[in-house]
This record gives sequence, C-alpha cells and structure tokens, in this order.
Amino acid sequence: MSFVSYYIRKTKNTIFKIAFLLFSTLFLSVNAQHGEPVVVSDSITAKEGHSAEKTGKFNANEMILEHISDSYDWHFWGDGEHAVSLHLPVILYSDKGLECFSSGKFEHGHVAYQGNYNYKIIHNKIKVVDADGAIIEADTKKIYDFSITKNVASLLVVVFLILILFLPFGKAYTKAGIAAPKGFRSFVEPLIVMIRDEIAIPNMGPKYAPFMPFLLTLFFFILLNNMLGLIPFFPGGANVSGNIAFTMVLSVITFIIVNVNGKKTYWAHIFKPHVPVWMYPLMIPVEIIGIFSKPFALMIRLFANMTGGHILALSLVSLIFIFKSLALAAVAVPFSVFVGMIELLVAFLQAFIFTMLASLFIGMAIAEPETEEHH
Repeated sequence: MSFVSYYIRKTKNTIFKIAFLLFSTLFLSVNAQHGEPVVVSDSITAKEGHSAEKTGKFNANEMILEHISDSYDWHFWGDGEHAVSLHLPVILYSDKGLECFSSGKFEHGHVAYQGNYNYKIIHNKIKVVDADGAIIEADTKKIYDFSITKNVASLLVVVFLILILFLPFGKAYTKAGIAAPKGFRSFVEPLIVMIRDEIAIPNMGPKYAPFMPFLLTLFFFILLNNMLGLIPFFPGGANVSGNIAFTMVLSVITFIIVNVNGKKTYWAHIFKPHVPVWMYPLMIPVEIIGIFSKPFALMIRLFANMTGGHILALSLVSLIFIFKSLALAAVAVPFSVFVGMIELLVAFLQAFIFTMLASLFIGMAIAEPETEEHH
C-alpha cells in the first residue's frame, strides 16, 4: 500500500481541522472592512466616468485595476448596459442590525441602494452616503462588510474542488490491497511524494510527519487558487492570490504554527544568541524582528508575484487597444501567450516556494541541538 494511506489514516481529522481553520479565517479576513473617514463627492466619480465615455479613449489603467481587484459581482461578458454578471450576495452589519441583499441592487455601482442606510459602491467598497452622494464619516455610520465577493466566491469554488478531488482520493487509499495509483491519483501522488521528499524531510528531518497535513493543504490550496486565477472566464478570473489579506492569513497561520512548536533551542537562539554578551542588546532585537519578518516576506512574495504577473499580461494586451495597430497585435498577442505560459510556471513555483519556506521555518523551530550541530 502506498505511504499516502498512512497520512490519510493518521491525519484525516487533523487535515480537515486545518483546512476549516484556513478557509474560515480567509473568508472573514478577505472581506472584513468598515467605512473610512474620507469624504469624496459622488459627483466626482460620475464626472470622471462621463469624461471617459465622451472621449471614447481606452483606459488601460481602469481595465487592469478592474481585473486584479475584487468586486461584488462576477462579470461574464459585455459592458455597460449589456453586461452579463453573476450578482453575489451583500452581507452588511451595522448598529441597525444585519441585512442581506443582492449586489444587483447597485447596478454595477451606478446607483445607490436604500437599506438600513443609503449604500453605494465607491472604489470597490460599499460606503454609507448621504442624499448628495458624499461619504458619511466612519465615526457616524460604521458598517462591517462580510459580503460574498468575487474573491470569496472563487475561494469557495477552490474549497469545493479540493473536497471533490481529494475525498475520493483519500477513500481509495484506505482500501486494503490497493496497488499502484490510477487515474487522478497517479497525477497527485508524485506531488505528494515531492512535498515529502523535497520539502518536508530535508527541512524538518525525522519529525516531519505531524506537519505533512498542513504542508499538503497549503500547497494544493495555493496551487489551485493560482491556477484558477489564470482562467479568464467563469469560474476563473479572480485574483485571490493577489489579495494581500489572503496571503496575510496564510502567513499568520504559518507564524502561529512555527512559534507554537518552537523548541528550547529555537527560543535560545533568539534570547540567548551565540555571540559575546556585549552584543546581546544588538542581536536580541534583530532576532525578535526576524520572527515577524519571515511571515511578512511570505506574505509579500506571493502577493507581489501573482499580482505582477497579471498586470504584465494585461498591459501587453492593452497596448493593442492603446495604439490601435494590427501590426502591434501580431507582436503583443504571441508575447502575451508566452507570458501566460510563464505565469503557469510561476503559479506552481509560488505554491512550491511558499510551502518550502513554511517547512523551513518550522524545521528551524523544531530542530534539536544534535540536528543543528550536524547541519
């Protein structure tokens, strides 16, 4: 029987607990927001939109930001009045209680909706506005937004895919007398072996097994979100990995696991480093900063790489519409396809690198003195 059955039997409950914590925390963090104390007249937004329509010029900046940012509906095709979208549920909580309604009430952000307060989408955020369209200060009208936005909907799609793909996968390995993997399992098992042999064992040593469920969940969760974000049509197109809240939660969970499992040698390196005593006032603050800089680097690396790849690909396509040249299209389109292929590689590499660094940080925390001397 394949070694994968060991993880399925021993850590089946653990991996679902980790997955539940991961998904539920991401669900809340990606969308939790409240009104900001900034007053912006709605007439300014309307004026800018009217001037853009009047000139008829292609706005590359607006197009790129629209594709990489979150939204309250999932756009399929069309533009303006002819746009076809999936309107997602809006869930707001204020001092007047909880209210839910469809994002279609906003008509793609063009009109306000009268609920407990007068709401309007301004810069992809729901704000409380007055009769003149000006944002009311947060101290006066505070709302908490737990809406199912496009990023959250895409995240739930990934959760569904993981359950659909891996539940039968796990059940197959719990059967006695199983031989070589078949079908989808023959594709997934090499990835699991890679995470075990190339990531977990080299970085964590013989105590890697309890952390395998976390590493497997982390790798496949990031990989599927990255891949789904590269698909330009439904159910893809959401820039989940390019959301700083998404990468922040993954980094915070890694930070907690690292420091909760830290051994005496790990904390001794921080508060009693192997340097002369007179250097302690300098080295101890540096080591403490290092505790927080590691998850911060994880957060920024994944966010910046995925967002940068999307911006580059969209910028190349935008050149065709900016210069209105078929000759340029003959160059930009093949190059955009090339960049898209590079993004496929980056999507896998970022999942691999994030998982590898997480295992490295865990390995540093659980390392025994003998292991450190050997290394």
